[in-house]
Amino acid sequence: MKTQKINFTNREGQELAARLEFPVDQQPHHFAVFAHCFTCSKNLNAVRNISNGLTRNGFAVLRFDFTGLGESEGDFADTNFSSNVNDLVDAAGYLAEHYQAPVLLVGHSLGGSAVLLASKYLESVKAVTTIGAPFEPEHVKHLLQDSVETIERKGTATVSIGGRPFEIKKQFLDDIKSVKLSKQLAELRKALLIMHSPQDTTVGIDNAAQIYQAAKHPKSFITLDGADHLLSKKEDSFYAGQMIGNWAQRYIQIPKRDALKSQNQVAVRTGESGFTTEIKAGVHQLVADEPESVGGNDYGPNPYDYLVAGLGACTSMTLRMYADRKRWDVKEIKVHLDHQKIHCEDCEQNENRSSKIDFIERSIELEGELSDEQRQRLLEIADKCPVHRTLHSQIKVKTILVE
Repeated sequence: MKTQKINFTNREGQELAARLEFPVDQQPHHFAVFAHCFTCSKNLNAVRNISNGLTRNGFAVLRFDFTGLGESEGDFADTNFSSNVNDLVDAAGYLAEHYQAPVLLVGHSLGGSAVLLASKYLESVKAVTTIGAPFEPEHVKHLLQDSVETIERKGTATVSIGGRPFEIKKQFLDDIKSVKLSKQLAELRKALLIMHSPQDTTVGIDNAAQIYQAAKHPKSFITLDGADHLLSKKEDSFYAGQMIGNWAQRYIQIPKRDALKSQNQVAVRTGESGFTTEIKAGVHQLVADEPESVGGNDYGPNPYDYLVAGLGACTSMTLRMYADRKRWDVKEIKVHLDHQKIHCEDCEQNENRSSKIDFIERSIELEGELSDEQRQRLLEIADKCPVHRTLHSQIKVKTILVE
């Protein structure tokens, strides 16, 4: 995934900070806009993880800070739910002007309510997803704790939300009170996916039921069982992103992309930027990459990881085959491996003792009722696995250039 930092101007003339994330091949089939939760920012871990799930499904995702939040310009105190909706429409307009109009809107919490309303103004949008969204924006009043009365009386108050102070004005309360989503849901005419956790204590699961009942088909529901409101656990937000990407493809026409083809056993393809590489091994699709520390995206094992994994897998399979043939009690085999470059100080045949060689350390765990003799024999068999033999034999690689 490649991320571009961009800024776009909303209708009030304020610059909003955004991140535009692309799939690894830099060729998105469609664009999506993500709206974060109330007082959150585009950099919330859950937002990044959900966006990652979408880019893995071929979408480019624009996530941005609403006016007055994060790195965006403006005063948060002067914003409200309606201004958030306007920011969303302006974000979609930016994509339409510079890239491609978005077909998917995703909103988390109050951002979910915002995408439902914003979709009314965006003909290009075919599908909408809400995550932990309230049925009505007015639901967020409970986050203001005991300050509502003060805001109503004085016109403003400083409220602590998520441990951070925010100034909330009466116009915000008036705005969320005036917005009713029930009519919008009945007239949505777009595919809707509702995601919610039964354990959400911030926005109760009953909100999802109300949204579902008010909306017309096509509509779907996916439970985020066990997740909290902010999807704090990485596995919850990754799951949400993957499921949204899979679901959306039913309602959005995905253009056919040339698959990696080859008559050879293995084929690999690396794009014009970065190190993320597709691998086709028989009918299996894999990904190789380099860590971020050397300029990669870390979307898959690096080439040496695959090499060492091949040795580990072959070792484990060979031991399983031998133990089964001998009918020995081996319940489980685990092989742990590390690869590194070490100085060749003990290489008698090497004149340059300071040069380095590849060193693989392999540790084997055998679970079962085995005698010492059986364990020793299995240790010997490990060195006879085909990949081990290949690594210790002379290897010749012939390379040709294909026109």
